[in-house]
Amino acid sequence: MAEYRLDELSRLSGVSARNIRAYRERGLLDPPRREGRSAYYEDIHLAQLETIDQLLRKGFNSAHIAEFFASMREGTDLADALGLRRSTFSAPRPRNGTGPAPEATGAGRPTAVPGLDPEADEVRRLRARGVVRVVDGMVVLVDPVIGRIVARAPDKASLLRAIGRIHDTTDGAVDQIAAEFVAGLRGSIAARTGRATAPGSRDEPEVSQIVRDYGELADAMLADRLRATVRGRIADAAAGYLATATAEG
Repeated sequence: MAEYRLDELSRLSGVSARNIRAYRERGLLDPPRREGRSAYYEDIHLAQLETIDQLLRKGFNSAHIAEFFASMREGTDLADALGLRRSTFSAPRPRNGTGPAPEATGAGRPTAVPGLDPEADEVRRLRARGVVRVVDGMVVLVDPVIGRIVARAPDKASLLRAIGRIHDTTDGAVDQIAAEFVAGLRGSIAARTGRATAPGSRDEPEVSQIVRDYGELADAMLADRLRATVRGRIADAAAGYLATATAEG
C-alpha cells in the first residue's frame, strides 16, 4: 500500500499543504497514520481530496462537505444521493451479491500519457486546474476518458492546449449554471423542511431525495443538451471542412 508524506500528497493532489492541514482539522480527511511525529497518508486520502475538489467546484462549502462526509462514514444513503464513490470511504462492496463494485475494477483510474513535457505551458495550466498531475516525471490525466483520448491523439500537446482554452472560456458559464442549481436545491430543501440551513436528522430522507432529484435534473437538462449541441456544431464544422477539402482537391 502506497504511503505519502504531506509534501508528497500535496504534489500528487495539487492541493496545498496548508489546505490539506485545514481539511484534516475540519474532519474532511480521515486521520493519517502516525509514527512518532510523522504523518503518513494513503491513496484513500488522495481520493478524498479529489472528491472535496469536485464538491467545491459544484458550489458546496467546506461545512456542507464535512456534513456529507460524516453522514457517509455513518453509513447513510447520502453518499448515493450525491453520486460520490463509496470506495473513497470504505472497501468496495459487491452489488446484488455478484461481481466487484465498479471502482474495484480499476477502469476509472487516472491515465498516464507518455510523450508529454511536464514543464510545458499547456501542462502547467491544466495542472493548476487539477486536470492533470505530474507523477515521477510523467503527465497523468485525472479523467480516464480524457486520458485515453489524449493518449491516442497524434498531436497531444495541441489537444491539451484546446482543453485548456475550453476550460478558460467556459468557466464563467459553468459556474453560473452550477450556482443556479445549488440555489434551486437550497430553495427546495428550505421549502420542504422549513429550514434554510442545516435540516435536522429527521429530514435526511427527504433531503437525500431532493439532492438525488437535482442530480438527475442536472443530467437531464445539461448533459444531453450540451452533448447534442456541441456534437452538432462539430459535425457542421467537419462537414464544412470536408466540403472545402473536396472542392480544393
